[in-house]
Formats: sequence, structure tokens, C-alpha cells
Amino acid sequence: ILLQRVLRLCIMKKDPRFQPVDASVTPRFSGIATFMRTQRHEISPELDIALVGVPFDIGVNYRTGSRQGPAAVREASRLIRCVHPVSGIAPYELCNVADVGDAPVNPIDLARSISLIEEFFARLHADGGLPLSIGGDDTVPLPVLRGIARKQPVGIFHIDSHADTLDTLAGTTINHATTFRRGVEEGLIDPTRVIQIGLRGSRFSPDDIKWGQDHGFTCITIDDYERMGRDEVVARIRAVLGTGPTYMTIDIDGIDPAWAPGTGVPEIGGLTPRDVQVMIRALRGLHLVGGDICEVAPCFDPTGITAITAANLMWEMLCVLADSKATRC
Repeated sequence: ILLQRVLRLCIMKKDPRFQPVDASVTPRFSGIATFMRTQRHEISPELDIALVGVPFDIGVNYRTGSRQGPAAVREASRLIRCVHPVSGIAPYELCNVADVGDAPVNPIDLARSISLIEEFFARLHADGGLPLSIGGDDTVPLPVLRGIARKQPVGIFHIDSHADTLDTLAGTTINHATTFRRGVEEGLIDPTRVIQIGLRGSRFSPDDIKWGQDHGFTCITIDDYERMGRDEVVARIRAVLGTGPTYMTIDIDGIDPAWAPGTGVPEIGGLTPRDVQVMIRALRGLHLVGGDICEVAPCFDPTGITAITAANLMWEMLCVLADSKATRC
């Protein structure tokens, strides 16, 4: 198997139909924005990794605005180049990567939107593509997982200030605070392979993270993170996730609002972008099946730094995802 993987890597050639716009030739400010200036393409069996926008934010109970997240991150991602500066991963040489546009949503009907998003990702999954998405609020991972993890539950690498394991919020069971509880209940998530990092902030009750802990989640609060140190946390991430299929999900509010103010529920005292970069890089070699970044609400950030941060973290996720996909083909 190892020999087959090596041979595949050796014979891979760039497919010109899936190469991003070259910023050294075409100025970054020119042309219509796509994620990381990749080509726009329909869902197709030819695609290895699909970059997707999910402009949905009617699952929140405080500040809306993350429906504009995909557009803002597309614009900010004009900055991204083609080769990772540390790992040397060149994702467009390993995989066919394209922007497949936005998943369909109904802007005033939550249930209909969830169904439409699930159908979109199920179709993508059926064609063999791995999704990498920008939301949208943190309800989004649930329909994505419904679309890709029905047959085999996945482990979860989760950066967030909130555990999102409430049973109900405002009398509803599908919203941005219940996502990972529903995922476990529906058999989409293996709770023994979930690690949540950066949890902090005031809580509704002492039980806000207890449900996940009782079901096997590894929950690392920001205080735990500081006490353990980044290297020990990285070791814990790899130990918890193991060799099974793993989905990456980042709520941008896991990062301190000094670095990412454009989000609906900012919580002070959080992770730095550097922390999250290093943790994503540590996922290299794991069996990755997709990822998302949610809760980017550009209306709360006139500087644009939140979208720039999300674009760079999306790039980090793309690199480890492409490496994982290429070594398993």
C-alpha cells in the first residue's frame, strides 16, 4: 500500500483545468473572487477537494451576519499562494481543487435550509470529493456531517469557545449551540474521538460542557491549554483522533476577538491564530475527510482581519486535507 501511495505521488501531474489563478501574473485585485483564486467548477467526480460556501445564519440566538462569511473569505483569500511555507505541501499538485460555489439555503426557513445543505454535501460525497467549507453559523457542521458521515461516524477536531452540546436553545433543537450533541445522537460522530479546544466564557449552567465529557469528549478549556502547553495539546489531539476518519471544524470565536473580532459571540481570553495554525499542521498524516470554518461575520469587523485569519486557516486545512487525500488514493 505504501508503495502504491509513493507511486501515485510520483506520477501525479498538474491538471491545468484546476490550477488557481497565478498572482504573479494576474494581479490579486483582478477578476471575480473565488476561494484562494481556484477555478469555479461544478460538483464532479473529477474533483478531489471542493471548496464550498454555506451562507446560513438563522441558527443563531444573538448576532447574525455570518451569511456574509463566505463572500468575505473569498475576497480575503486572494492573498493565498500555492505552496505551504513549512511543510512544502503544494495542494494543487496533489489534488484537483475547485470552488463549487455556495450550498443552497432558504434565508427564512431553517429546516428547509438544513435539508438543502445536507443534500448538497451528500451529492458531493457521492462523487468522491472532500468538502472544505466556510459558513455560516455553527449549525452548519450538522448538515455537512449528515451528508458525509451517515455510513461511518467520524472523529472531530474542534476549535471553539463553546462546546455546542446543549439539548435545546430558545426552545429549538437544531441551532448553533446543539450541533455536536445532535451529531452524536444521530450516529454521525464517534464521541470517544472528539477533542474540543479553547472552551471558555460564561455558561448557561454547569452542565454546558458536561454532556460531552460524560459521552467521551476530550474537552480542553483555555485554562487547560495554558497549563498543558501547546506541545502537550498537540500530542493529545493525535492520541484522541487516532487513525480513524476525522473531520475538522473551527468556530472563529475560538480565536481571541483581539485577532478575530468579526464574529457573533466573541469571548475574550482565547487562542491566537498561531496556536490554531500549529494545531492544524499537527493533523498531517491523519485520515481527514473534510472541514469547515464557521461564524465569520464581517459586518462586525471593519478591518477585515477576521476574514484574513479565516482564509489563512482555510489554507492550512486545505494543505493537510490534500496531503491526506493524496496518500489514500
